[in-house]
Amino acid sequence: MSREKLFNIYVGVISACGLASFLFAVANLDTSILSLSTVLLMVAALFVTSRLTLSLPHSNSYLSFADTMIFFAFIKYGGELAIIFATLEVSISCIFLIYGGFQLRKLAIPFNIASTAFSTGITYFVFTLLPHAGIGTNYGIASELITVLGVLAIVQFVFLSLFAAVFYSLKSENSVWTMWKKVCFSSSMTQIAGAGLAGIAFKLINYGDFLTLSVALAIFAIAYANYRQMIRNINESIEQAEQAEREKTEIARAKAEEVEEHARQLKNLLEKEEEITRDLRQSKQDLEYAAFHDNLTDLPNRAYLIERLNLLLQLGSEVARRYYVLFLDLSRFKNINDSLGHTIGDEVLRVVALRLRRCLRDEDTIARLGGDEFAIILNDLSSINEAKSYAFRIYDHLTQPYVIQGNKIFSDLYIGIAPFDHEQLKPEDILRDADIAMHSAKEENISVAVFDKQTRSKYLEHIRLEGDLRYAIEKNELSLHYQPLISLKGGELVGFEGLLRWHHSELGFVSPGLFIPISEDTGSIIPLTKWVLREACSQLQRWREISNEHQDLVISVNISGRHLADKSLIYDVQEALDETGLPARSLKLEITESTAMDNAERTIETLNEVSDLGVKLSIDDFGTGYSSLSYLHRLPFDTLKIDRSFVLNVGENGEDSGILQTIVSLTKNLKKEVVAEGIETEKQLSLLRDLGCDYGQGYLFSKPLPSAEMETLLYQKKAWLPDPDPASESDRLPSEISEIPHRYA
Repeated sequence: MSREKLFNIYVGVISACGLASFLFAVANLDTSILSLSTVLLMVAALFVTSRLTLSLPHSNSYLSFADTMIFFAFIKYGGELAIIFATLEVSISCIFLIYGGFQLRKLAIPFNIASTAFSTGITYFVFTLLPHAGIGTNYGIASELITVLGVLAIVQFVFLSLFAAVFYSLKSENSVWTMWKKVCFSSSMTQIAGAGLAGIAFKLINYGDFLTLSVALAIFAIAYANYRQMIRNINESIEQAEQAEREKTEIARAKAEEVEEHARQLKNLLEKEEEITRDLRQSKQDLEYAAFHDNLTDLPNRAYLIERLNLLLQLGSEVARRYYVLFLDLSRFKNINDSLGHTIGDEVLRVVALRLRRCLRDEDTIARLGGDEFAIILNDLSSINEAKSYAFRIYDHLTQPYVIQGNKIFSDLYIGIAPFDHEQLKPEDILRDADIAMHSAKEENISVAVFDKQTRSKYLEHIRLEGDLRYAIEKNELSLHYQPLISLKGGELVGFEGLLRWHHSELGFVSPGLFIPISEDTGSIIPLTKWVLREACSQLQRWREISNEHQDLVISVNISGRHLADKSLIYDVQEALDETGLPARSLKLEITESTAMDNAERTIETLNEVSDLGVKLSIDDFGTGYSSLSYLHRLPFDTLKIDRSFVLNVGENGEDSGILQTIVSLTKNLKKEVVAEGIETEKQLSLLRDLGCDYGQGYLFSKPLPSAEMETLLYQKKAWLPDPDPASESDRLPSEISEIPHRYA
């Protein structure tokens, strides 16, 4: 049983016994003794004499006169009234202590009341046994009075102190004997003095006259006052002596503290110096760690990776050839940041780092290069096939869905692998080769690609074109070729399509099929298109001034998906028209079907703004993408251009023309005009005219020509439709048909 539980049981038992003693006294009290004088005496004792105490000099003990009235009640009125008085006196004393601000322990009040009532009850029980023990109760005889009061005092002291000693023992975990000596023994003077004063009071009240009682009370009052004064004087003398001793001690203590303070300050200075040294050492370590680690993923960074690669190169090819470098790039990570926020994007990168640690070995090096790019050095592998095995394992781990803050996120991954090679002289070389392999994987849309030198040459060419393309406008390397757009009904010229050409100062002619995708990837397509808009509008405006019959000509310019999504498109178109003076109705923007459907709602909104300017719109390469009719009829286009592949697939006798018929019928139902591109034979021309196609362009009429050559044809008023003589058809087919993709041809 725990000590606390035993303590609670003990307090409960004493409380029950105390309550029983009090109830016994009330039930057996002889009410005949309760005269007015008795009640007044008891009330005075409860509220006056119980407050009279004498402290013993230089001690925590004191004499209380409350016990005097308890013993007086025993010999004057009987034990029942003594029990009641003792219980009430302790209760009132506790109330005075509480109001005086004295903090009593938990359960101390009920225990004090109950233990006093119970010990007084035991004393009463012993009191009733005195006659049976041969002790007389004739209080007129001094010896018998002293004996009775002595027995009562001893019994009261023994049981009351015993109860208190057990209470403090259970509370403090000291022995009962220790607590009795420490706390309870000094209280014996209270019972002894109380018994003596009770005997004197009894004699005076019962056997003395009024004068004697008055003199006794006066003497007691004088003695009490003198004793208190004497006690105060003694205490003051003691206090003065103690104060002098304290001052002396304080001086010595101050000197000692001064010495200790100097020692403490010296110690603090030494500790601060040590702390500063430790902080400097830690700061140096932290700076070194921060310099070589990524603060988001806690992975090594590019600087660390370069140091590691440099070490491998210094160790020589025999060691380095067992190592392979992997370059990783997360697909569509920008979409995660744009749609879900950078907080989610950062958490994705942390999860990627964690997954990489889990699926690789401790000896492998993982580094974050920045953004969504990571690099890995695979250590001590036997072959490229083993490196590919690790790469596919990484791919499987990193392409599993990410569940972050309730969002289920999917991301693809491209991995490039590069082995060490004797041609790699710097760490950046091996990292570049792995990056090239990664871009090769991205272009081929495969998960893992291994570097080879042919890929490097292609990539370096790509990088050069990307850089040179940014300065092509400044170097006047760009030009426009114009392919005429012919009415299939009347054969008249209705406009041109402006096609961009790049004649590199060193490389010569660069195919649009090569540099246009590069410009779209890098974003340089937007400044290129702005240049094309100004150049095409300016050229057509000059041609319109040649003759009145050229006033209705239209110039078509291809618009990329990147420019269509850019908010500057409307401004760029308006700026080109304002600078050149070309009417908005003379400009037509061509948007491919796949671009228009990529973000249909956004496309509809943008094209409506363009249409509000008065500019015409055309859907290019129709039939090669996926169109939703629910969106198609909402697009504000004026013409629909049939992709050349459908024209070229038509046979000599018109076979495989079903798709052409469907597209032309759909366009007519939408009340739009239809253009066919890639017309190269008179059979194709005849079929398209029979189907009701409005306009056409192709090598049968003219290949794209520089502005000077096209201007010459305008002055010559060339007849654009071919001679209907079938024999001459093969002669009209251009011998130099380019393999350039048709959109840029």
